[in-house]
Amino acid sequence: MAPPSPPGGRRQKGRHHPMPRSMEVYGLTGGIGSGKSTVAALLQDYGIPVVSADELSRIVVAPGTEGLDRVVEAFGPGVLDDEGRLDRAKLAAEVFADPERRRKLESILHPLIRDRYEQVLDALEKAGHPVVVYEVPLLFEKGLQGDMKGVILVTASDDLRVRRVMERDGTTEAHVRARMAAQMPEAEKRARADYVVENDGDLDDLRREVQFLVSRYLRVDDAPARPVLERSAPALPTSPAKGSPPPPTSASGSDDGQDGARARTTPLPPPAAKVERPPSTPSPPSTPVGARPPPPPPAAKGPERQPRVPPPPPDPPRAGVPGHLPESERMTEPGIPVRDEGDT
Repeated sequence: MAPPSPPGGRRQKGRHHPMPRSMEVYGLTGGIGSGKSTVAALLQDYGIPVVSADELSRIVVAPGTEGLDRVVEAFGPGVLDDEGRLDRAKLAAEVFADPERRRKLESILHPLIRDRYEQVLDALEKAGHPVVVYEVPLLFEKGLQGDMKGVILVTASDDLRVRRVMERDGTTEAHVRARMAAQMPEAEKRARADYVVENDGDLDDLRREVQFLVSRYLRVDDAPARPVLERSAPALPTSPAKGSPPPPTSASGSDDGQDGARARTTPLPPPAAKVERPPSTPSPPSTPVGARPPPPPPAAKGPERQPRVPPPPPDPPRAGVPGHLPESERMTEPGIPVRDEGDT
């Protein structure tokens, strides 16, 4: 029986494609300014591993890897910076004006990204995770929905998305709308998605949407309400590096130049009340977005002092992907660098 539809987010008529694994893999996508990356960060609060396609695409071209060697062989040493790392701005200038060279780049990187993705899923499956979310900015555009149990779309009104990106990036409305126009129309994404998260409210509203998503669609009934360190995902398998150690496997922040990136580089405010917590753990009050948290309670008179509630632990690491990255170095699709065209 299909789960009921929540207010705002709703389950769509789905096309489920069972994966040949014991765990279920769901896709997560959304247009620029939709809040997809914030949803990814909130999902991690429930102990659900989130794998970033964008971060995988960076790992396969880290210094000393086969991927970087093949890119340099195909496009020349001019695509490297002074420290021997891939300069994405230079590579973008090489491939985006020439469809043939872009296809050549994709033919190099996409198989490497796919292999690394399968390695991550293998590690997560061995660790016993029943559900994994794969965050892909251009999931529908790349035709990846057939690999997923279902696809979750995060969306918001066009005007709200424009305002969010303008405030975040300090850019113009015309520039934001041009970036939106370059992506698949929202109506088409809605028609293809299996579940839609409406993100037209504040952060507390979004938390409630994600809580419903987790419990009624992903059906992770035993997920904790805050990160649990002992449930963190295993380290990402890395390819042997040539002359340098493999990239670190710490917390990821698939910033892909989008609104959710800040939620991962800066810890999210405490979740609102009503989210399930262990009985012994008091629930902190909800804090409006952008507001300062309330001061701690004053100490009680006498020898006993009222204890302060410790801050919540930081968000857990993403599933085997490296740390947060500036927007200028993001990619809008696996393996394809851009100058400033963000996608969420």
